[in-house]
Amino acid sequence: MGVTAAPTGIMEPSPRRRKTVHPATLRAIGRVARRNAVRPSFAAMRLSIPIALLPLLAACASSPRVATVPRHGLEARAVHATSNPILSDGTDYTADPAPLVAGGKLYVITGRDTAGPRVNDFKMPEWQMLVTSGDPMAGRWTHYPHFLKPDEVFEWAAPGRAYAAQIVRGPNGKFYLYAPVIHAAATTRDKFAIGVAVADAPLGPWVDAHPAGPVVSQSYPIANDIQNIDPTVLVDDDGRVYLYWGTFGHLKGVELERDMVTFKGTPIDVRTLNGFFEAAWLFKRNGTYYMAYAANTAGPTSECTEAVYYACIAYGTSPSPLGPWTYRGVILDPVSSTTSHPGIVAYEGKWYITYHTADAKGGGHFRRSVAIDRVEWDDGVSPARIRKVVPTGAPLDTTPIANIASHARITASNVPVPVQYWLRAVNDGKVRPNPLPPDMWATWSRNNPPQQWIVYQWEQPETLVGSSLHFWGDHAAGAGAGVAPPKAWRLEYWDGGAWKPVSATSPYTATLGADNRVDFAPVTTRCLRAVFDASTDGTSFAAVALQEWEAFSTRPRAARRPSVKGAATANCS
Repeated sequence: MGVTAAPTGIMEPSPRRRKTVHPATLRAIGRVARRNAVRPSFAAMRLSIPIALLPLLAACASSPRVATVPRHGLEARAVHATSNPILSDGTDYTADPAPLVAGGKLYVITGRDTAGPRVNDFKMPEWQMLVTSGDPMAGRWTHYPHFLKPDEVFEWAAPGRAYAAQIVRGPNGKFYLYAPVIHAAATTRDKFAIGVAVADAPLGPWVDAHPAGPVVSQSYPIANDIQNIDPTVLVDDDGRVYLYWGTFGHLKGVELERDMVTFKGTPIDVRTLNGFFEAAWLFKRNGTYYMAYAANTAGPTSECTEAVYYACIAYGTSPSPLGPWTYRGVILDPVSSTTSHPGIVAYEGKWYITYHTADAKGGGHFRRSVAIDRVEWDDGVSPARIRKVVPTGAPLDTTPIANIASHARITASNVPVPVQYWLRAVNDGKVRPNPLPPDMWATWSRNNPPQQWIVYQWEQPETLVGSSLHFWGDHAAGAGAGVAPPKAWRLEYWDGGAWKPVSATSPYTATLGADNRVDFAPVTTRCLRAVFDASTDGTSFAAVALQEWEAFSTRPRAARRPSVKGAATANCS
């Protein structure tokens, strides 16, 4: 939901606990190789305004967003979002949302992505908070951009790596924050651990509920060999508490004592949720337990995703909080970021799902932004089925453009394309500065052939006058291994019975990281083919990779929204 109104800053009680850092902690922090940078605060002005007036002020404002709080306060900004994602202007990137309903308000704790456009790593120095007291789809939120940092609440935690956290209300009425952080003094293979903080209110102040250290790690309380992140917690109707956590295909669950930090029994391993990858979310509805999660069962005919780096959101159900779990299907198709990390909650009589995408200005796989949409139920079956979520977003730009690639169906010589690549990346309108494998179509295999091709097909004949290809590679021209620009390439069109070369009026180039445009005499056709003669060292051949392939028509039109599902369908013969 795009930001259209300027926020107003106020003072709020800070959630940060004042403390003196122990020298050992300082030494541990000093050993951390990479410290995430926090975005500098904006120019500030002091105002004493009731928080209830923030949405009204946001609706009336028209200037850019400005932070306006004293140094010791918890910064707050009013936001009016007109579409998904909630924060869309690229000022702040939010990720890994976890919703909480308390006191008639909807709270969504999120991470903060600070990675640069060319950085393929999760740079997450702190958590943020979004709060609304009205209809979430109306888009009026209060944003707390600097809500909490790991090392401010957990003395044993290193700074940075503020991964997916969740806040729940305990049986005693207090609020508990479950947060994966880096255990600075850990000697285990993986240093991620889960800490628990407690507060009297969702905005804090927060203190460590288990000052001795993490409540889950590779060494405590029971040794494990997984990465201990992505906690999800349910406080059941009878006051019993359940914790699940895990990633990379490993999901563990355990009951907690009412102190919210101590295991009650031995953790279970869940192996029946098809394609489980990470981001579990546990909730209950009408006596049935639901587990939503990010799945990445990949393949050309998968109901989830064609590319292994991407994930859908799937779910399972159980009659009891610790299983057995039964897989029930996909509820959210892949989005523009590789994962989407669900949180599902009932608020004011309706159900909502929070997730993240790469749809904000300047967004990417490591620069994500939180979205929210409605969840609908089919109560005609038992257990009730979650209907497929229809994601909403900003309206597409309807400006006519000459590039009509988004209207084409696609196929290629190496279909089915290896699952690390994505055929549909070539006409999604995106060229990323540091792409991941699914951001391109590529032909890499153990034995690369000397020639490959890719085809566009339109429903009706189109008059084409040019094309542009954006190659990617990790080897230079002339290589016989890896991915390199082709030795040569050409464009052909289908005349109804055979492929014929276009009459190029400009040279064919194959420069990596550039738009290689070729203009040609007009041709009217339903199919255009790019043929690549692979780079070679005289002994073997390199692969070819395309980030984007544009096709220019004499009849401009608005682009279509990129498709995320469906196998290759072009068939010109």
